[in-house]
Amino acid sequence: MSNNVIDYALLWEKIKENTKRIGREGVRHVLLMYFVLKSPKTPRSEKILIYSAIAYLVFPIDLIPSRRFPIIGWLDELVSATVAIQKLRRYITPAIEYEVDRILDNWFPAYAEYVELIDE
Repeated sequence: MSNNVIDYALLWEKIKENTKRIGREGVRHVLLMYFVLKSPKTPRSEKILIYSAIAYLVFPIDLIPSRRFPIIGWLDELVSATVAIQKLRRYITPAIEYEVDRILDNWFPAYAEYVELIDE
């Protein structure tokens, strides 16, 4: 899958648009998937899974509408993100986690008050 197939800029804008609706923890999973998707070390088959999961979460297509079925409508999105994250755990590096947390601290400053511990 070449980089020309995926419009990372559009995907990033959709993620940013949905941050408040999804909340910090939900966005964290989406951002982890996004950065694993962009990583050249991630195999093509895994990139297809990630793109599908992110697209399902941030684009306005819903198999089970949340407005019509509030609890069940959110479960399909939760399950899709959870399955993708569990499958992709091995590709999430400390550098990706650090970058995701840095972005989340910027987007959700109320949660950014913590002391960073560094092992030396």
